[in-house]
Amino acid sequence: MIRKLKRRFIRIALVSLSVAMVLVVVVVNAANWISVRNELSGALSFLMDNNSVPGLDEMRGRMQGKPAHMRNLVGESSWFAVFFDEEGNQVGANLRSMIDADEETAVSLANQALETGKESAFLRDYLFRIQEGPRGGRIVVLLNCETRLAAVRSLALISALACVGGILLAFLLVVLASRKAIEPTLRNMEQQKQFITNASHELKTPLTVISTNMELMKMEHPEDPWVRSTQKQTSQMRHLVDELVYLSRMEEENAPLTLEPISLAPLLREAAEPFSAMAEFQGKSLTVDAEENLLLRGDRASVQRLFSTLLDNAVKYASPEGKILVSARGDGRHILLTFSNDVPEPLTEEQCRQLFDRFYRADPSRNKEKQSGFGIGLAIAAAIVEKHGGTLSAAMEGDRLVFTCRLPRGSVSGESAKEG
Repeated sequence: MIRKLKRRFIRIALVSLSVAMVLVVVVVNAANWISVRNELSGALSFLMDNNSVPGLDEMRGRMQGKPAHMRNLVGESSWFAVFFDEEGNQVGANLRSMIDADEETAVSLANQALETGKESAFLRDYLFRIQEGPRGGRIVVLLNCETRLAAVRSLALISALACVGGILLAFLLVVLASRKAIEPTLRNMEQQKQFITNASHELKTPLTVISTNMELMKMEHPEDPWVRSTQKQTSQMRHLVDELVYLSRMEEENAPLTLEPISLAPLLREAAEPFSAMAEFQGKSLTVDAEENLLLRGDRASVQRLFSTLLDNAVKYASPEGKILVSARGDGRHILLTFSNDVPEPLTEEQCRQLFDRFYRADPSRNKEKQSGFGIGLAIAAAIVEKHGGTLSAAMEGDRLVFTCRLPRGSVSGESAKEG
């Protein structure tokens, strides 16, 4: 339970922080790109209007009154213009701003811009714009944006690396702080467990007295129905107290478990024997298909109780004349166990999740008046599985309720697996 709480806290905190950091990175880079794109478009618009100006002095004159960053951008820009007639033939070029005046490259880029069919777009590291010439034909102006695009890419890379680094650092800090963060919850849980344990001990004495008194009364009144009813209720109350104490201890961080290598198939078949007879008596069938040589390192008594709980649940709530199927097989480094039975009414996904809550009953067919039990058996089963480092889940597959238990494989170190 503690590990589950820590994992949940870490997951929620990390996901929230990651979403916030990614959102900041996306917004910053998007804003930077929009700003750069607008500046480049503004510079290109000015160049389109003045691509025929013969000299830099005239160009500087026309830049008067423009914002300083625009004047600097245009003054530092490398650009060129290519002129085409109405038939698409090149009739001239303005290469004065080119550092390396390579007309062949300029014409090739201009032709590629025309082939895109767009009026304005990026082509490699150039931003181009096409407009109609004053005497027909078309003019293609290409602005070299290599420096600005390199800066945009650098910001994107640096911010992405900073985001990843921040997430990793946050993960480390959250892991270190997770225990402290959930400490109030743990304290409340420990107080609840202590209360259950103390209350259970306090209840055992009066229950023992009541049970003893009922035994004496039964000797005097062997056929008294009130005595039999009181004895039955006392027995159920004692069983409930024992179950709550067991669940409380199993959910402790350092629950007392005696781990040993266990051969799973024989233990599963042994646990299934009495339930097979019970199922047959009720007109149901129970089939166990267990792969041999599956080794589990666990607490024998707890694992046996896990099997008994899931088998008992399947037999109790299977449909009349239903089929109960139990399987165990290897799945990589895990052992996969499934307990399935058909049910009269399918459960919802939410009901399947709530099956492991204490005292939860999914529907009237699982009512205590019809079936014995207190609704904490599956909570105990989940606690046992978690204590062994595994997972237990329930889901509907068609008209069948399937409990899937995944446990880590065990290994034999110096001793043979003990068979049940």
